[in-house]
Amino acid sequence: MNIKSATFVVSNNDYRKCPQTGLPEYAFIGRSNVGKSSLINMLTRQKDLAKTSGRPGKTQLINHFIINEEWYLVDLPGYGYARISKTARDKWQKMISDYFVNREQLINTFVLIDSRIPPQKIDLEFISFLGRNGVPLSIIFTKIDKEKQREVMANVKAFKLALSEEWEELPQMFLTSSVTGYGRDQVLDYIDAINQDLKEQ
Repeated sequence: MNIKSATFVVSNNDYRKCPQTGLPEYAFIGRSNVGKSSLINMLTRQKDLAKTSGRPGKTQLINHFIINEEWYLVDLPGYGYARISKTARDKWQKMISDYFVNREQLINTFVLIDSRIPPQKIDLEFISFLGRNGVPLSIIFTKIDKEKQREVMANVKAFKLALSEEWEELPQMFLTSSVTGYGRDQVLDYIDAINQDLKEQ
């Protein structure tokens, strides 16, 4: 896929306020500080499209970006650590849960996993939540350039084993680096293939 345009559209705290154009949506979410903003900027080749921060929890709303005037990339708040109150965190969780359960335009969710560390309970629980609610998902391992390949592959293998305890068929998985651009074509081609299938239906 060749990305010709990527433009911020709107931020919302309620799925009912999200764009009603009917265009397909692809959501990106992960544990705080997993490198989500950097990945989005790498995919779109716009270094400032999604705001990056060294402070976990920067993204606090449902952010829609229109890509090629054909589909939405949706940047969602991270889960896990963030320096916010429990009340605010509960509101985030409800906002995110409502979006996943009720958003009909959502075609696929990319769950970002830090390839440098072993499987984390919070990631596995979130993936289980999506599975229980019938939300189509894929997994993107981030930061593969930050660790030795042997360690990365060991962590990926361990994650697959952990998932296989609950999943008969594992989701599609991608290895990526926001620094080198590795995995960019694979992720975008995957989205493009789904969009083509939708057009043919």
